[in-house]
Amino acid sequence: MKASPACLRHTTAAVAFVAAVAVGGAAASDVQAAPPQMGFNNWNSTHCRDEFNETMIRGIADKFISLGLRDAGYTYVNIDDCWANWQRDKNENLQPNPKRFPAGIKALADYIHQHGLKFGLYSSAGTSTCEPLQENRGFPGGLGHEKQDAATIAAWNVDYLKYDNCNNQKVDAIQRYTAMAEALRATARPIFFSVCEWGENKPWTWAGKPPVDAGSWRSTGDISDSYASMLKNFKQNVVLDRYATPGHYNDPDMLEVGNGGMSDTEYRSHFSLWSIMAAPLLIGTDLRKIKPDALKILLNKEVIAVDQDPMGVQGKQVRDSDGIHVLVKPLNDGSRAVAVFNENDTQRDVAVSDAETGLTARSSYNVRDLWAHTQAKGDGTLKVHLQAHETAIYRISRL
Repeated sequence: MKASPACLRHTTAAVAFVAAVAVGGAAASDVQAAPPQMGFNNWNSTHCRDEFNETMIRGIADKFISLGLRDAGYTYVNIDDCWANWQRDKNENLQPNPKRFPAGIKALADYIHQHGLKFGLYSSAGTSTCEPLQENRGFPGGLGHEKQDAATIAAWNVDYLKYDNCNNQKVDAIQRYTAMAEALRATARPIFFSVCEWGENKPWTWAGKPPVDAGSWRSTGDISDSYASMLKNFKQNVVLDRYATPGHYNDPDMLEVGNGGMSDTEYRSHFSLWSIMAAPLLIGTDLRKIKPDALKILLNKEVIAVDQDPMGVQGKQVRDSDGIHVLVKPLNDGSRAVAVFNENDTQRDVAVSDAETGLTARSSYNVRDLWAHTQAKGDGTLKVHLQAHETAIYRISRL
């Protein structure tokens, strides 16, 4: 979200590669879980500026189709803080800002649904939201209004709720998020629940379980469009792999790809790390203005497949030494995804042993580079020469 106390928005690093390592044989698992959510959220590109309005969001939905994002798996078009009017109506119902959304939220949701997409909304588990634009207070929050707000959201045909943590009056976090989770379930409309609790109350230990049972929960403070921020969120999230379960995911915050604060190499690192960690892939740039190189990153279906694997497992860090991180993620077809991350300003030669990847040594493998989309042969040890902040991605399969 934003620079609120922590859904708050340097060292250097490089993702070396993500490798899906096919070792042959039967599938490791037949488990089919809801994968991490994919879509768009306006906050990282617009914050609360005047350009955030229904015309913009309709344009984003149009771009999902024309740019091929829907076909690549991006599903949700979500709007963040500042969509609401400053006050509830006379019956204490939420209402949209009439200047930003004159046609109303249901009309916007209907437009997005007509594109074969889903629509998401934002609120906060406090008395008001995080953006203090008037008299040092935000827009109406859901605390004490959970049943009423859930019913309103369902009536508007909303599919997703991002629920922030500002102005929470120090009410127990589990109590606040349980109240909204139960209210959403009571509507009988399937609404994805995204807990944006920032990590101060360790939501990874409770948000993915009943009674909250959220689809994702924030594991970090807010990201910003810098390599240092991305790296910080990666480090906070990567150690939480044991808490992610199929259909329930750690969320190190939204993507910054395309916003201009990082190089293309760093954005590839960002995208690769989020994918190996089974993180939500929520685009945070204005798709009406996106540059071809950034769009190419977001449309890399071979990297997306690592994130969206049906097993729903977050990659486990098996090496963190001398600025080199190695992550391994089992995949549903019996293969593994492997990421090697170079946290140094200088280039490095890195070898990853079969003991680290969990592979049995073989004489040769097909090695597919998932960014270059080329194929070569290799053996059981993964070797790569890494430039500073370089990302290389491979799929490796036994001959």
